Amino acid sequence: MSQPDIRRPQEVDAAWLTKVLREGGVDADVKAFTAKNVGTGQIGESVRFALEYGREAADAPSSIVGKFPSPGEESRNTGKALGNYWREVNFYKHLAVTALISTPRCYFTDVDDETHEFVLMMEDLAPAEQGDQLRGVSVETAGIVIDEAAKLHASHWQDAKIDGYAWVSNTSGAAKPVTPEMVKAIWQGFIVKYAERLTPEARHIGQTMADKFDINRVRNDRPRCLTHCDFRPDNMMFGTPAGGKPITVLDWQSIAYSTGATDVAYFLGGAITTEERRANEKALLDRYHTELMKLGVKDYSRDDVLIDYAAGSFQLFLTAFFAAMVVTQTVRGDDMFFCMLNGAASQIMDHDALKLL
Repeated sequence: MSQPDIRRPQEVDAAWLTKVLREGGVDADVKAFTAKNVGTGQIGESVRFALEYGREAADAPSSIVGKFPSPGEESRNTGKALGNYWREVNFYKHLAVTALISTPRCYFTDVDDETHEFVLMMEDLAPAEQGDQLRGVSVETAGIVIDEAAKLHASHWQDAKIDGYAWVSNTSGAAKPVTPEMVKAIWQGFIVKYAERLTPEARHIGQTMADKFDINRVRNDRPRCLTHCDFRPDNMMFGTPAGGKPITVLDWQSIAYSTGATDVAYFLGGAITTEERRANEKALLDRYHTELMKLGVKDYSRDDVLIDYAAGSFQLFLTAFFAAMVVTQTVRGDDMFFCMLNGAASQIMDHDALKLL
């Protein structure tokens, strides 16, 4: 049987799903299915396919989840322009196995290198449930997430091989679709569009970043590793009383070769309240450093963690205002982006991070 082709959800049929399962090592025949959208992705569309079999195998799943380009033209064009779809497919093809962090089983994935049309067919992680940026997580859950971050970062710590992957952001051969001039223009549009929601603190930080921040500066003076770069609850599945893995990390569209503590800052700035972050930040950073050491990272002190954490606090702020202007606008999306923006603003000010620009 030939490899599945790349297709959109409305083109999926039982024969194609059979090919997908066989590509993933499951020898079963799909007879029928139902499809339902799941998740809250801004750049991609996720669909759950509940499967009915004509010939079933012992390891045949009752359902699988597919990820496809966003149906919204604005979001889809952003995914293509930034290389998000291309990047995620290649992560599953080349790095998911060695990244140590918990990721879903991939049955089949492929991308057209020219058009960036793609498909990603994964295990259905239910009864685990998707996190919610607006609801956030408990401090206890934040600790579990920090442990997963350490696994990812330790997996390819200072691994020169990663610098050879042009599809990983911040590598020497990676494209640079976003320029400092683009960031400035998007910030100016953002402050006009969302003037009534901007705090004076956020306005000051954003303008300083627009004036001084070089998005393409690669910090070769700091230890680098695989980073997720959109490390937040909406991109994670959490176990529930009904079951599921404790945590699984999704949405590898922004993976980069960068400083690991950026992911930690990104998560803590937006996933717990500012009050909880301030009360627990030291302990959580201690936990992160301890886990890195357990996993074999050397010559990286607790002070180094704090340096990279403070510098990394800008990533959440940048993502919030940038994404708000380049994806299809929704009420939930706006609320989520301001949750991220305001959390990051407090974090930046608490660590006097503006001086690092």
